[in-house]
Amino acid sequence: MTRSLSLAAYLAYARRAGPSPTPPETPRPDGAVIWAHAVDAARADTLVHLAKRLTQTRPGLHMVLTASVPEPRRRRAGGTVIWQALPEDNVPAADAFLDHWRPDICLWTGGDLKPALMVCAARKDIPLYLVDADETLLERPVWRWFPDLPRAVLGSFTEILARSEAAARQVRRLGASERIVSVTGPFQEGALTLPFNPSDREEMAVLLLGRPVWLAAMVQVDELDTILAAHREASRVAHRCLLVIVPDDPADSLNIRGRLDSEGWRYVTWSEGEMPSEATQIVLADTRGEMGLWYRLAPITFMGSSLVSGEYGRDPNEPAAHGSAILYGPNVARYLHRYSRYAEAGAARIVRDTDTLSGAVQRLMPPDQSAAMAHAAWDVASKGAAVTDQIVDMLLDRLDRQDAAR
Repeated sequence: MTRSLSLAAYLAYARRAGPSPTPPETPRPDGAVIWAHAVDAARADTLVHLAKRLTQTRPGLHMVLTASVPEPRRRRAGGTVIWQALPEDNVPAADAFLDHWRPDICLWTGGDLKPALMVCAARKDIPLYLVDADETLLERPVWRWFPDLPRAVLGSFTEILARSEAAARQVRRLGASERIVSVTGPFQEGALTLPFNPSDREEMAVLLLGRPVWLAAMVQVDELDTILAAHREASRVAHRCLLVIVPDDPADSLNIRGRLDSEGWRYVTWSEGEMPSEATQIVLADTRGEMGLWYRLAPITFMGSSLVSGEYGRDPNEPAAHGSAILYGPNVARYLHRYSRYAEAGAARIVRDTDTLSGAVQRLMPPDQSAAMAHAAWDVASKGAAVTDQIVDMLLDRLDRQDAAR
């Protein structure tokens, strides 16, 4: 680590600052632990996605996630991610946090570096990685008072991945060694394809050949009025149009069937082994684990649980990974950052009622229109996946080398 008078002065100050630290209440889990820090909600969301990717290859791994935003209230309990408050940037608090969690790796995102935390981790031989380095987050007022402090702090890192050339230049200007800095692009969650039954896809593709198909995924019963009215309007324009409805809860199937019967729809129920005919207007796909099939068959997907309040939306990465254009309602707080990325790229469009949903479906029925949106969605998803793949490989390689050295 770089010797620095500024660092010595800062740590001397940081050693005295703040109250006595309180150890975390959550016990450290067995196995490998990665301490990851997010400077904002979007990066916290991406790190949760990264944790899922890591545990697919390395079961038993846990991520201790500190963030400058509070833990989401709607997050499912348990899992591999343990949310913790970021300790104060002083030596006692840093030592207490690190001694409790004993992380195998520290993964810091964005910037807003905390000198005491960084240096204490490095002194405990915890490898530090800075990813998604952003020039707007690298400047800190404290650098003015301790001019050679940034060089010493950045010298604690094993590797620095910058989101842009401008960020890489900033990192180097602050004193990072050229050999540890590389430009990867933004760190954003990628999209994973879902499994499907190839024989079902082949058979359905033949049955639906030439028919406009759209999917309403993760639907709440309270959204049916809007979805069915939109499908009726779309069917007036394209009489062979087929709607696939996937309930968010398969237990709602009986209720939905009652609605379809009462309105005179011609439909088949997937859980009963029924296949659509030329006369079928709706497929009620009321089983679990087959979204990979429906996303592949439908060039247009309306992501449900987004028109009614209290549901917060469902993950748009899923249709994006399978080449489907994305429509969504206004209540997507749970995945707002993801929907915003796709909307900005022209890959997703918000709808609010029957008229806007029907109009969007009709505009996307021409194959070239839905294909343009789907391609934009895939482009966003694949770019995020490439950077995530690089980080996953980097972290797993480090953990493997640590295991081999023990």
